[in-house]
Amino acid sequence: MRAVQYTRFGPPEVLRVNDLPTPQPGPGEVLVEVRAASVDAGELAFRAGKLRRISRTRSPRGVGGDFAGRVAALGSGVHAWSVGEKVWGLMPHFAFGAIADYVAVPEQRLARAPKNLSLLESAALPVSGTTAMTALTDKAGLNSGERLLVRGATGGVGSIAVQLGKALGAHVTALASARNLDWITELGADVALDYRTTRPQDLGHFDVILDVVGTDLGAYWARLTRRGRMVALAFDQDRILTSMATTGLRAALSPRRMKLFSNNPSPTRIAELTASAEAGSIRPAIDTVYPITGIAEAHRRLEAGGVRGKLVIDMQR
Repeated sequence: MRAVQYTRFGPPEVLRVNDLPTPQPGPGEVLVEVRAASVDAGELAFRAGKLRRISRTRSPRGVGGDFAGRVAALGSGVHAWSVGEKVWGLMPHFAFGAIADYVAVPEQRLARAPKNLSLLESAALPVSGTTAMTALTDKAGLNSGERLLVRGATGGVGSIAVQLGKALGAHVTALASARNLDWITELGADVALDYRTTRPQDLGHFDVILDVVGTDLGAYWARLTRRGRMVALAFDQDRILTSMATTGLRAALSPRRMKLFSNNPSPTRIAELTASAEAGSIRPAIDTVYPITGIAEAHRRLEAGGVRGKLVIDMQR
């Protein structure tokens, strides 16, 4: 089978499509034939080597955190799934490798794919959707009528957070590039502002700030109301370890106001995402679809910024 891997840190060109044996599902695992997988912005720092001091992943390393496809085989002890069934899911925590023809994953990492979405569309949601849901519901406790600011609103997580915030009854302000303001408004933002011309001090105060950018967190922290909460989902890529330490310290000193987490959703959360997609509360936003041979180009595009929603790898192209 084909799988994207890299054996050294570096630019997108280190990514290779390799021929590997098809994995066999172990006890409690499901083998999924992948129809499509998304490209995760969170992996760029790993591939570039910016997290080599804290990453324990062995070489060769795979890429891709979520996928959609069909059940191909069942490991022993698995009874909840049937061969041929449409599913979506996530790789085990920090075990990338979804951009491959087949993946073997614990059955707890799967849910039935939404009936109203194609498998290609479904591939854009598992990581971004569960991250946004956990951030706004479990961590921030966003309530109806509260004011939500989404910074980095046009990316994979941000575009879902805008939709989910609106579905939860919040007043949503989105920061995005000028060319994306109409688009993010169509997704549900009540107010859409150009991040290049809007300074933090130009904004009002917010009950919840969801940050998917990672820079100038102190300036946005000052825009929280007295009971406000910030959920930081990104770090400054130019000084990532320092940024992680600084943000972590702030979260330790003010745990009620600063929330950090590494997305590791439960089976219930993945199933909740299916229900939300089928109810129309959230919908996938796909910028561009690439073949597996276009993985380096997809990483370059993601690094350049300005992506609307997700980049998806179509395993049938």
